[in-house]
Amino acid sequence: MNRQVIVTDEDATRVIRLRRPEKKNAITQEMFRALSDAIDTAQNNPDIRCIIITGGSGVFTAGNDLDDLAGEVASSDGGPRASSATKFLYSLVQNVKPLIAAVDGSAVGIGTSMLFHCDYVVAGTTSTFSTPFIHFGLVPQGASSLLMPRTMGHQRAFAALVMGRTISANDARIAGFVNAVVPPGHAEAEARKAALEICELPPQAVAVSRRMLRLPPEELTRRIDLEDYLAGEQMHSHEAAAAFKAIAARMKA
Repeated sequence: MNRQVIVTDEDATRVIRLRRPEKKNAITQEMFRALSDAIDTAQNNPDIRCIIITGGSGVFTAGNDLDDLAGEVASSDGGPRASSATKFLYSLVQNVKPLIAAVDGSAVGIGTSMLFHCDYVVAGTTSTFSTPFIHFGLVPQGASSLLMPRTMGHQRAFAALVMGRTISANDARIAGFVNAVVPPGHAEAEARKAALEICELPPQAVAVSRRMLRLPPEELTRRIDLEDYLAGEQMHSHEAAAAFKAIAARMKA
């Protein structure tokens, strides 16, 4: 068991908690594998009716671990990438259980991208959402280039994905990817209430209705693959190399 991804089953709900507070829950390749496993093993378990992903109080996730990401940049040959992060995204796409996110704090990069695969999102009032791929010389990931414009509209998505602007909790609710904004420290409790409400509904009707609301999985995986390919090309660029060189210098300072 990965000690940085804690999985518990209670009241027909699987709670997946990121626990790497010293790194603001930055997700390593090993953590991505644990997240995938937690989602995948819930699929054929009839006792699990809902899934919650949370980072605990104060932070959701800082996104990809920068050391891992820098390693990808250094080793990239400019071709398609195959990573545990991609496997995690596939798990999100292929998941058939209602998925709730409890965000209390910052959600960066894939921490924001994954929310667009969720069915219900609760955020603390001080939570922020950002997809700063552009600042690393990279491109959007997680099918965010498809899902964010579909949810938020082109202009908001452009500001977030291309300009790298941060979105507040209230603006995220207005943009349509956060359902409820609650006081700090209350996001997980509110997510559990939503999960309990979902678990009391007829499961087959929920599953069919959820499937009708979502884009076909194959459309999402095609976009993830395209983003991965383009990210692989960008990782081989001077822009990405310069960005990560600057980050490495700041971390050593």
